[in-house]
Amino acid sequence: MSSSSEKRILVLASGRGSNFGALAQAIADGTLKGCRITGLLCNKKDAPALAVAAHWKIPATVVESRGRLRTEYETQLLSEMKKHRPDLICLAGYMRLLGPEVITEFEGRMVNIHPSLLPKFAGLHPQRQALDAGAKESGCTVHWVTQEMDAGPIIDQERVPVLPGDTVESLSDRILEAEHRTYVRAVGKIISK
Repeated sequence: MSSSSEKRILVLASGRGSNFGALAQAIADGTLKGCRITGLLCNKKDAPALAVAAHWKIPATVVESRGRLRTEYETQLLSEMKKHRPDLICLAGYMRLLGPEVITEFEGRMVNIHPSLLPKFAGLHPQRQALDAGAKESGCTVHWVTQEMDAGPIIDQERVPVLPGDTVESLSDRILEAEHRTYVRAVGKIISK
């Protein structure tokens, strides 16, 4: 039975949903206490994250973004987000930039995870950026979402070394393992305040 004092978490995802799954697992095994995931909003009807939601018996809603005007899409997305009355929104591989109306509505309640040590390698393809720059380390960052992409205040980071012979795939795989730990840690910090 869930308590009314539990923090309500809403997850937005576009892809495989592994960070979403890591958060759900941490709540199920008691690593994360005092919160529950009320739902998943996904902008792709074929995203593997939907299977993760089904596995954890978390309600999922698809708000398809493909082929729609941004304003039309975001109006529907915002409406769905409000239905959940979230205390915290976790972007977990959500691959769209949110417009100012959505960000303003949930300012101070929305976090994102990015696969680099921000402020380095913001934006798309950060693992490729790190390799192209000859970086000796990369990692991941959980940060508050602001109007400026990947520039909000940092909540938590974890460093991951770049190894000789690393490819985008090998570096991405190691960073993803760190992401799962870091996201759980960061959400724990937020909900314990």
